[in-house]
Amino acid sequence: MSYVKFEEFQKLDLRVGRVISAERVQRARKLLLLKVDLGGEVRTLVAGLAEHYAPEQLVGKEIVVVANLEPKVIMGLRSEGMLLAAVADGKPVLIVPESEVPPGTKIS
Repeated sequence: MSYVKFEEFQKLDLRVGRVISAERVQRARKLLLLKVDLGGEVRTLVAGLAEHYAPEQLVGKEIVVVANLEPKVIMGLRSEGMLLAAVADGKPVLIVPESEVPPGTKIS
């Protein structure tokens, strides 16, 4: 394992987001296109969850988002952040708040 300096970690902007829509990406069996409310703004995220989560399972769910990740184009779609998930037995498991918090809440 390599270590990251605390100052580097502090640069991450982790926020709670609420999934407001989710759909499969055409021509990509692993990808979902998510619209996520980050409290005052809606971001588009492209996530490799389609083999393990149906879109309707994600709508309304609170997730943790890396909000200041540089946007990237994936399969022609602009992804404006990244959700956090653990991987257990080869399956992603979303990192979610223990109780409901407002979208956009900063994680510290």
